[in-house]
Amino acid sequence: MGMKTKIALGAVVGIAVIGALSANAGDGDGDAKSDNRTSASAGEKAGGSSEAKPADDKAAEDKPAEDKAEKKASQADQFKAFVQKNGTSKEKDAVSHVTKVQGADEQNDILDAADVYTDFTGGIMGEGTGPAKLIASAFADWKDSENGLVTIYDADGELLGNGQF
Repeated sequence: MGMKTKIALGAVVGIAVIGALSANAGDGDGDAKSDNRTSASAGEKAGGSSEAKPADDKAAEDKPAEDKAEKKASQADQFKAFVQKNGTSKEKDAVSHVTKVQGADEQNDILDAADVYTDFTGGIMGEGTGPAKLIASAFADWKDSENGLVTIYDADGELLGNGQF
C-alpha cells in the first residue's frame, strides 16, 4: 500500500470516528429541554405528558403501614421475618444466626446471586455447615429465581455453603 493510500485511509477512519462521536454526543446546544430519548414512556404514549402521575400512584399511597415498614426493613430482617412466619423450628434456629443479607432485592432471573452472612465461626469445617444448608433452603423458600445462587458465609467471611434458589 502506498503512502497516499495510507493517509487517505487514515483520514476516512478519522472522519468516521469523529462522526460517530458527534452523533453520540447530541446536538450540544446546551438546551435543557431537548429530549434525545429514542422512545417515549408509557405515560407519554397514552397521550399524557411525562409530568402526569400514573393512576396506580394513589393505590400505592393507600397500602397499609406494615407494607411500607417491611420495605424499609433490611433484607436480613425481611428474611428472618419470613422464616419466623413460614419456617420449621430448625430453620428458625439456623436463621437466628443471620447477620446480613445482600443481593436479595434485585433479581433478573439471568444470574441472581445473594450472600447471607452469619455469626458462625470455623469456616467450612466449623459448626455452621449444617445450619448453612438449612439457611440456603429457607432462602430458596423466600426468594425464587430461574438461575439464583445463595452463598452462606461465617463471621470471618469464609464460605459455609451455598444453594440454588
